[in-house]
Amino acid sequence: MRQAGRYLKEYRAIREKVSFLELCKNTDLAAEVSLQPYRILGVDAVIFFSDILIPVEAMGVQVSLTDKGPEIGNPIRTQADVDGLRVPDPASEVPFVGSILKRLRQELQDAVPLIGFAGAPWTLASYMIEGGGSKSFAEIKHMAFSEPRVLHNLLDKLASTISSYLLFQIESGAQVIQLFDTWAGELSRSDYEEFALPYTRKIFEAVANRVPRVLYLNGCATILESMASSGADVLSVDWRISMAEARRRVGDRLALQGNLDPGLLLGAKDRLVARTTEILQEAGPVGHILNLGHGILPPTPVENAQAFIETAKSYRHNR
Repeated sequence: MRQAGRYLKEYRAIREKVSFLELCKNTDLAAEVSLQPYRILGVDAVIFFSDILIPVEAMGVQVSLTDKGPEIGNPIRTQADVDGLRVPDPASEVPFVGSILKRLRQELQDAVPLIGFAGAPWTLASYMIEGGGSKSFAEIKHMAFSEPRVLHNLLDKLASTISSYLLFQIESGAQVIQLFDTWAGELSRSDYEEFALPYTRKIFEAVANRVPRVLYLNGCATILESMASSGADVLSVDWRISMAEARRRVGDRLALQGNLDPGLLLGAKDRLVARTTEILQEAGPVGHILNLGHGILPPTPVENAQAFIETAKSYRHNR
């Protein structure tokens, strides 16, 4: 979860020279920061460095990625706004994404898997309609409950965009793809099944069985069973639900990913190791990718990130 970032001094050194958006579009620098956690921490996979709003910008939306979060210059509020968006050809609109992935495959030589990713339609629509981040999600819920047709049209256009975007990533070298529906946990189960799940399914159906498909949802406890019907091969869960409960509710038919609270990496190492071990035990022997339940926090000591990874590797080794 956000392998590269401000907790690494090597990343901060590069960010002093370029803006975040410039970094996402620079093949050499994006490949370098993608590899930093692999070289420094010894993680078992590499996530290519990018941002979920890259394809949104290619649709014709004004995107600024600031230290305070994303800002949308022209929020989408009407059917006319939706009609004005294009479904971009990723090879021509975001060619740097393909270049970064190809560079990483060359560098890695299949030593570890290379993970591609995208934002899910509900989460992307939240940014596009709200004009940035939100605590209440008032604008998108207003649209959902007063003009659902407009929202469905936007979500469908986003699903088409993300489908082609992820297929482009796979063609460029991604060996796994992860779909982030970070804000879908703000929905009730019935609203999730109306406004988010159908578009996640559309994307996973387009990807089909080309590569493993991972779905992450922050605040997933109330809708885990609905997530399980999305077409994902792996459900990535946050820390608000125990891994034991997630396993009980999903069973052995899907793999699980997660779910350490990233805040634990800020605390005492013995507590971190104990909780990591507990998660590994609760997940059981069937299909588990140990991960954080959300993005790694900037103040995280590198040695704690290393302890998290070493705990997982030694646990596997001793089983």
